[in-house]
Amino acid sequence: MTPSRNRLALVAVLGAGSLALSGCAVLGPQLGDSETGASSPLVESLDLVNPGQLTVCSDIPYPPFEFMQGSDLVGYDIDIVQRIADDLGVPLSVVDSSFEAIESGSSLTGCDINASSISITEARQQIMAFSVPYLDDDLVLVAEEGSGITDLESAQGKRVGVQAATTGEAFAEENGLTPIQFEDGGMQLEALRAGTVEAVLGNQSVVLYNVKDDPQYEVVAELPTGEQLGVAVAPEQAKLLSAVNASLQGMEEDGTLDESRVRWFGEAATEGDQ
Repeated sequence: MTPSRNRLALVAVLGAGSLALSGCAVLGPQLGDSETGASSPLVESLDLVNPGQLTVCSDIPYPPFEFMQGSDLVGYDIDIVQRIADDLGVPLSVVDSSFEAIESGSSLTGCDINASSISITEARQQIMAFSVPYLDDDLVLVAEEGSGITDLESAQGKRVGVQAATTGEAFAEENGLTPIQFEDGGMQLEALRAGTVEAVLGNQSVVLYNVKDDPQYEVVAELPTGEQLGVAVAPEQAKLLSAVNASLQGMEEDGTLDESRVRWFGEAATEGDQ
């Protein structure tokens, strides 16, 4: 397939079954505007790390999930956590955290929620409690057209950029590739453009978003790992997890989750839900 057809086909998967209902810096101290929720019985029972506000840890930038657009913090995850804060009736505070701290669960000592395109894995479920999935997100291998890399086998022995502590890194190691670690997804893609790595392996949502305007790059392997993304909380925060799931349910029912998918992933993102 041509690169454009690859991207269209893969981005369409993002909406399919995505809500199966069965060193830190504070970037958004008061992104919400409600004034009444802080005194509600539900909020008082949640044991929030900062009483009266919802504190969220996220690895920024990681477009299209969380990144700065001018002076505004935006993205698919930000839409979701803002809705959760709005439903609780409290302001939203977003803390920029490393993904290593997020995926290990250690960030939850200072945050109520982890929301940063986190794939739900058995290992992570041992240390965090996850919401219902809100996005399906398989892996892809992307290389420059004409690079000689056409599949996983031809990528053997090549420099393959991955984000540290992600499922992409684990997949690369398990399949005999030579992963070059980067702290965040932006650095991973810049390395591809600079020729520091010969290919990148990561979640389709982020990789394809970042190369969509670069026709010289193509998807050389679609890796259907069955990954799903979720919001994570500390295991003891059962009430908060219920509130998160209620917000996701509400977004699915009123159409705002579909609107957000289209905004950040394109019109094809909801085709799987039709």
